[in-house]
Amino acid sequence: MHLFYKPHPAETTIVDVPPGTSCPVITAVSDADYVVLVTEPTLFALHDLGLALEMVAELGLPHAVIVNRHEEGNNIVRDFCRSRGVQILAEIPDDPRVAETYSRGEMAVDAVPGYDARFRDLWSRIREAVS
Repeated sequence: MHLFYKPHPAETTIVDVPPGTSCPVITAVSDADYVVLVTEPTLFALHDLGLALEMVAELGLPHAVIVNRHEEGNNIVRDFCRSRGVQILAEIPDDPRVAETYSRGEMAVDAVPGYDARFRDLWSRIREAVS
């Protein structure tokens, strides 16, 4: 889960918190301007996403989802989010090149063609949502 705060109009602070809905997570998100929930396309992850969505809704926080390790043809997260009216900001493919890149200590945005543009677009969408 990632949180976005705007302490000053031109400044954004990103806070990365562990998954789940524990007391420290709730404390961390309670003052966020925007919450990005990161999930994977598995039943276990959807269970956790459902709990996190309930938490941010209860706190009245604007939020959206990023799907990590998305597999083409697996629409489980799309269907889940659509049924709850939750926006998906991005679907990051389950790409073995990313794991290979990380194993060499490199960043995917630098080493995997197209990932720089993918993450620039994601950042633009998040900044637009937070504005």
